[in-house]
Amino acid sequence: KGIIKTPPVTGILEGITRNSVLELAEDRNYPIREEKISRDELYISDEVFLCGTAAEVTPVREVDRRIIGEGEPGPVTKHLQEAFFKAARGEDPRYEKWLDYVE
Repeated sequence: KGIIKTPPVTGILEGITRNSVLELAEDRNYPIREEKISRDELYISDEVFLCGTAAEVTPVREVDRRIIGEGEPGPVTKHLQEAFFKAARGEDPRYEKWLDYVE
C-alpha cells in the first residue's frame, strides 16, 4: 500500500511524462519500485493510473472489466495528477525547469 510500481523501461518507452511523474512522486515521498507488473497485480491494486504525453496522468477505473479499488480515482492518483497539472501550468516553481515559455 502506498507504493508506486512502474514497469522497467526495457518493455516501455522511457518518456518525459513518465520521468516527470516519477520525480513528482519521489518529491512527495512515495516509494517507487520498477518491476514487472502482472495483470493479477493490477486486478488487486488500490489504484492504477497511466501516464504519457497524451494521457498526462489518467486514472484507470477497470482492467478486463474488473473494477480497480473503489472504481474511482484514488488519493495517490489525484495527488500526482494535481501536482502534474500545477507543474505544467507553471504554478510550482520547483518544476520551472520543465517549461519553455513562448512569447
